[in-house]
Amino acid sequence: MFARTTSVLATAVMILVPTGIAAAGTTEHNKVVSADPVNTTPHVLDGIVNAIALVGGTVVVGGSFGEVREARSTTTLERANIFAYDLATGRILPGFEPYLDRPVNALAAGTDGTVYVGGEFAVTGRERARGLARLRLSDGSPVTGFDAQVYGGVVTSLARQGAQLYVGGDFTRVGRVPRTALARLDAATGVVDPDFAVEPGMPRGSRAKVNALALGKDRLAVDGDFTTLDGLSRPQLGLIDVGIRPARVADWRTDAYAAKCLDVFPSYVRGLDFAPDGSYFAVVTTGGPDKPEKLCDSAARFETYARGTVRPTWVNHTGGDSLYSVAVTGAAVYVGGHQRWLDNPHGRDSAGPGAVERPGIGAIHPRTGKALTWNPTRERGIGVKAFLAHRGGLLVGSDTTRLGHEYHARVGMFPLP
Repeated sequence: MFARTTSVLATAVMILVPTGIAAAGTTEHNKVVSADPVNTTPHVLDGIVNAIALVGGTVVVGGSFGEVREARSTTTLERANIFAYDLATGRILPGFEPYLDRPVNALAAGTDGTVYVGGEFAVTGRERARGLARLRLSDGSPVTGFDAQVYGGVVTSLARQGAQLYVGGDFTRVGRVPRTALARLDAATGVVDPDFAVEPGMPRGSRAKVNALALGKDRLAVDGDFTTLDGLSRPQLGLIDVGIRPARVADWRTDAYAAKCLDVFPSYVRGLDFAPDGSYFAVVTTGGPDKPEKLCDSAARFETYARGTVRPTWVNHTGGDSLYSVAVTGAAVYVGGHQRWLDNPHGRDSAGPGAVERPGIGAIHPRTGKALTWNPTRERGIGVKAFLAHRGGLLVGSDTTRLGHEYHARVGMFPLP
């Protein structure tokens, strides 16, 4: 029996300092998903879900939890911070039972029935795997030949593109190679790519951290606790041109997140995701209620290929509640956190003029920036930590048990109608 990794204290800390947020991907939908969740998703019975990946027809779920159960079963299964299930049936994979001694913050689909796992763990089964591992779905074992030990911190975010794996966190090196908070690895071996050495920076005495990253066609978007990228001013958000070698910081800059929010949020930019065509991306934040000209507790759209100093195309404020995750599908910009409202720039922990109720989850029109009518509701809790859009719908991971007015413990899926 393994030790539980959740507690009241840990939950309180996560509210202020969220763990990693999964990249949502760039799957295109031609319509908004249904507000009625499917009935087949398994239940995570404790803790929180931080990350979701889809490998073929298998959903992999990571976070901080110890027990899961199939939707139509009364049998509780032990799973140490990670499990997998069949997307079509909801059946939990019986052979995938890796033991990870600490929480999982990030996942990325691999090839040949494998998944990349990032987080705070130091071991997987009998193997040492500091912060990063590649596991087989067939039996949960580490893939031989992949070795990328992370030192000096943890992994918060992952994204794979072909033969390359991007890793974000607050680490200081990968293997023996110095890398501050951001690295690109060979996806097969874990060897650090020398043609990618962009370094997030902070003033002396502070520690840089990447909270989230997302991949477009030739751009990598990164956000987190940093003020510079390779010495260039990029407060909390920047774009890296990864279509060239060596990769370099793009001529794209915004001051939108240079202003301070509440003192308990020294950095407040959280989730981000590209549109399916890569032409724009959306960013969500925490920060606390503040003046509407600040982007605290908001969602915003930015144009990828704008140059110079860029302003957001639109901003949608919650009026004082955190957003942690975002998924852009072309038909909608889905946002999740513990928000009560959208369209609420003048609210201060209250519903201001024009505010619409969207408890825990909502959708924004990609062009207008206004809330869509889609309103399934979600028990708010800490918030949505993971979205994954796929051809059949939208997967959601969080810390609560009510989604779309039904019992769906910490994992749910809204299908395309």
